[in-house]
Amino acid sequence: MLLAAGRGERMRPLTDTTPKPLLQVRGKPLLWYPLNALALADVNAVVINTGWLGDQIEPALGMRFTPTPAKASLASSLMALQYSHEGRGAGEPLETAGGIVRALPMLDDVFWVAAGDVYAPEFEFSAEAYERFKASACLAHIWLVPNPAHNPSGDFGVSADGLALNLTRNAGHKLFTFSTIALYKRAFFEAAWCPIPSGNPEGLKAPLAAMLRAAMDQGLVNASLYKGLWVDVGTPERLAQLNA
Repeated sequence: MLLAAGRGERMRPLTDTTPKPLLQVRGKPLLWYPLNALALADVNAVVINTGWLGDQIEPALGMRFTPTPAKASLASSLMALQYSHEGRGAGEPLETAGGIVRALPMLDDVFWVAAGDVYAPEFEFSAEAYERFKASACLAHIWLVPNPAHNPSGDFGVSADGLALNLTRNAGHKLFTFSTIALYKRAFFEAAWCPIPSGNPEGLKAPLAAMLRAAMDQGLVNASLYKGLWVDVGTPERLAQLNA
């Protein structure tokens, strides 16, 4: 699942007329980069949630995605695209957990999630990582990155044996920034951890961070540190730097 429903307030005025995931980075929409990485990893279907100006996203991307370079291992070199339109019925974006639960009927028992406004063209959506996580007892596996200038305190820690840690900021702990890239199990978004019914029929908003912290406290979240190029394209200045 790729998250593409946000308003992009900090990107205004660019996002007054264009949804942030369709803003151009080096000649391609931001959303193209995670789509291409997923397709090259032989993922055969992706769900994209939409919200603000979401009616532009489906026409821009269509129902099939062809990776570059094309892969013979992906049937016809095409990846199927599905859409979860939060602006239709829900009225506005549902925050991360609410949006995932909205799309849950379209998702597998184990699935990737990444943000459509993050630039990480070298990240590998590894089949080996997927299978290791699937076989584990954990509910989530998140990828952390070194703290960027706009988030110097970080979000989460990681133990020597790879568990994500819910630690207090500014208390001497070494924290890293959550990249938004993660693997999740369907069970994490069901009754024991999330009270919203599958499909989120009432359009309830729900953030993800509190759920992750609760699962970390139970030792049910693993973490990996990613040191490749990663940019949260959250402001016009960061977009301009990427395109310079």
